[in-house]
Amino acid sequence: MKRPVYHTISFSICLIITAMSISSFSEAPPARVLIFCKTAGFHHNSIPAGIKAIERLGMQNGFRCDTTTDSLQFNKRNLKKYAAVIFLNTTGNVLNEEQQKVFEQYIHSGKGFVGIHAASDTEFDWPWYNQLVGAYFSSHPKQQQALLQIKNQSFNGMAALPAQWSRWDEWYNFKDTHWDKVKVLITLDEKSIEGGTNGDFHPVSWYRDFDGGRSFYTAMGHTDETYVDNLFLKHLLGGIQYAIGK
Repeated sequence: MKRPVYHTISFSICLIITAMSISSFSEAPPARVLIFCKTAGFHHNSIPAGIKAIERLGMQNGFRCDTTTDSLQFNKRNLKKYAAVIFLNTTGNVLNEEQQKVFEQYIHSGKGFVGIHAASDTEFDWPWYNQLVGAYFSSHPKQQQALLQIKNQSFNGMAALPAQWSRWDEWYNFKDTHWDKVKVLITLDEKSIEGGTNGDFHPVSWYRDFDGGRSFYTAMGHTDETYVDNLFLKHLLGGIQYAIGK
């Protein structure tokens, strides 16, 4: 006896709906990152360009972005929503002691940090933050073209970069460095600029596993033009993906 056609169709529809339901439940929601751009010192006019660039990277690569200058967002309930926090050209003392403790716990829980340019010109009285970033800003010469040397092409986004990369930016000198604890991605050839003070070994981008979480820092990012530089954006995307655990 033949099964009625409508029973077969109904059964097939049920299978499709069930499969779609299972698929929707198994797909993880996109990672979220918090772009933090509070300044208590020098304010970089390129911050809006940086926000726009990171948001575009998120749309293209499957992560969501929220942006704030409000340090009150650094509470346990809020931060747990984010896979990583990006300090975009922050300066000065931007968090109070309670917020600092919350952020330390956040990193310790396995989350990520991305520091861009002036993130190293931030929180000079917080030793843990110095360890997280890997160095503090010391000084900078005038903006100028510099020759960069790629030290690790296997890290996310680094394969797209030329072995020697010439680009314009404001190049930071560093103090209170922890070069022995970070994994250097890019160094600056001081012979190619005026005003360098770190000598033959002058890192400008690096990463490290730290205190249970992940940290990526790049000293690039002073100018608006940086945030439409495709090579820089590939480098930055690699750092963000590392920080969020991809």
